[in-house]
Parts: sequence; C-alpha cells; structure tokens
Amino acid sequence: MSKLVYIFAYLGIWLLAIMPFNVLYKFSDLLYVFMYKVVGYRKKVVRQNLRNSFPEKSADELKVIERKYYHYICDYMLESVKMPFLSKDELLRRITFKNTEQYLEMIEKYGGIVVMMPHYANFEWTVAMGSIMKEGDIPMQVYKPIKNKYIDELFKRARSRFGGYNVPKHEAVKEVIKARKESKKLALGLIADQSPNKNSLHFWTNFLHQETSFMDGGERIARMMDFPVFYCELKKEKRGYCEAIFELMVEFPKQATKGEITEMFARKVEETIIREPGYWFWSHKRWKHKRQNVER
Repeated sequence: MSKLVYIFAYLGIWLLAIMPFNVLYKFSDLLYVFMYKVVGYRKKVVRQNLRNSFPEKSADELKVIERKYYHYICDYMLESVKMPFLSKDELLRRITFKNTEQYLEMIEKYGGIVVMMPHYANFEWTVAMGSIMKEGDIPMQVYKPIKNKYIDELFKRARSRFGGYNVPKHEAVKEVIKARKESKKLALGLIADQSPNKNSLHFWTNFLHQETSFMDGGERIARMMDFPVFYCELKKEKRGYCEAIFELMVEFPKQATKGEITEMFARKVEETIIREPGYWFWSHKRWKHKRQNVER
C-alpha cells in the first residue's frame, strides 16, 4: 500500500513539476480558492495564532495577513513539488545567497558551522547552499523522517541533489562527530522554529507576545563542537524568488551562556516575521504546549 501511495504521489508530483512556473502559479491561484474559501484549511488555527501574535492589529489588518498567508502556502507547496526537477542553474537563479564569504571563512577556520533558520518564505530552496560550498565540504541537513518510507525517500533525494547530506534529527550529534573524526568540514542546517516534542521542552521565551518553547538542539551542538552559529535571514523578493542572507550570531558559542544562542535565534525569527508576517507557517499548532502545564 505504501509503495502504491508513492507511485501515485510521484506521478502527481511529476505532472505538476513539468509545468512552467507561470502555469504553476495559475494552478496555485485555484488551489488558494479551494484551500482558503472552500475547505478553510486550518483557518481557525491560523486566525487564533494571528490574533495572539498581533494583538495591536485591527481585524482588517489581520485579514490581509491571513489572505497573504494562504496565497503563500499554496505557492510554497507547488514550488516544493517542482524543486526535485529544477536544474542547479534554475534554482540558483531563484534563490540568491548573501554574505557567503563569511559563511565559507568560518567553515574553513573552525571546521564547521551551525545554520539556524525558520519555516519562512522559500526555505526548502536553501538546499542549494551546498552549491556555494567548497568541494568536499558537507552541507548537512537535519530533517524529521516521514512515516511513509517511499515518500520519505523521494524528499531525501530532492534535498540531496545539490550535495546535501540528510540526517534524521535524532542522529544529528552522532553524524557531526563522525564527520569531524574523519576531518570533514561541514555546515549543519536546522529549521529550528517548530514546536518541540513533550520531551524537549527545555527552553522558554516570550515570542510574539506568547510564552513559547524553542528547540535548543542547534545551540547544544554548537556549544559541544564550538561551531560558530549563523542565522539564515530569508526574504521573499517576489513570487518565485527568494534571498538568503547568512548573518553571524555567535562566533564563540562556548563563551555564550546557556540559552543565549536560542534566545538570539528567537529574536531574529520574530524580527523576520514582524517585517513581513504573511510568509511564516501560521497553520502550524506552534503554541500547543503551555509552560504552566509542563511545569505542573
């Protein structure tokens, strides 16, 4: 049954992926009508998250963000579907990387870096960062495996086309240590703004007016390996085009206090969202864990 799901999924992905971008975005506009106006996909979650995050905004202002978000999420899904079939040149034309000199300098100097980013804009396209790295260096990507092994394999192949090395999140530390023992240099990329599981609620901060727990795995690996930490600032320039800016947060993580790096990341993500709120994953149940319940 799982293999049958994979076959149909692959066929559907292929049919969408062969469409030119201008045709794909017309399909996205239709998908927007279906998801937002017909089905109302997680509309209740989106509205509650927006109200709690922007109490100062009017109902009309929140409605503008809401509509922009649904347009974005439809584009994001179809752009992700198209990614496995994009050429390297086409992908690098659509996502541009800035401040790569410092990024590469720190990999060379310290043997590795940690890159933290949010679920924002065209974040899936950052898999192309391997194409800007020195040959032999490893762009290591932490991911959460999908239950269907065939679909999981499809996404792993898509994310490794430009040299990326996919690492399940629970094996990240082991793989980093292994790479360093083999004298390999690496950039460890983590999408670190999602809600942690119940066993990982170690770090809490005020984020978008709410008590919020953040994953601290990126900080722990950085402190353990003494890797500099970068924030990947994502900016959606226009439909189908994105800019990724590498911003050094901490060069000497062992000198940072516990939680300081994760706090810095939370503040950076908050700034990114406030600047342009329509391009973050508002349909995620980001605040499903409450601090008072956990402490109790």
